[in-house]
Amino acid sequence: MAARGKKRGADSRPARLLTAIAGHLADDSGAEVFRLVNERVRLGILSALAVSSPMSFGQLKATLEVTDGNLSVHTRKLEEAGFIACRKSFRDRRPLTEYSLTAKGRAAFEHYLDHMQSLIEMMKESKP
Repeated sequence: MAARGKKRGADSRPARLLTAIAGHLADDSGAEVFRLVNERVRLGILSALAVSSPMSFGQLKATLEVTDGNLSVHTRKLEEAGFIACRKSFRDRRPLTEYSLTAKGRAAFEHYLDHMQSLIEMMKESKP
C-alpha cells in the first residue's frame, strides 16, 4: 500500500504534468490561447497558415477535410481573436476569401507549440 501511495505523490508524472498545464493556464493569455488553439480544426487552420499563408477558403477546406459551415465557424473564432486575417476579393469574377496568419496569431501558435513541446520533454524525462 505504501508503494502505491508513492506513485501518486507530488513527484509523480501525472502530478508534474498537471502542474505544468496549470502553470500554462495561470495567466489569462495562456488560457485564451489554449482554449482557442486546442481544438482540432482551429489547430489545423493555424498550422496550415503557419506553413502556407495566405490560403483560400477552398484550400483550407480541402486540406482539413471539413465542411463549409465547420470551417466558417472556426475561422470566425480565430479572426475575432485577431489570430488570422480574412481578405475578400474577386478572381475571374468569382468571390475569393483568403486567410492569413497575423503576428498575434503566429505568437499565440508558437506559445502553444512551446507549451506542448515542454510537456513532451517532461513526458520523455519521466519515462521509467
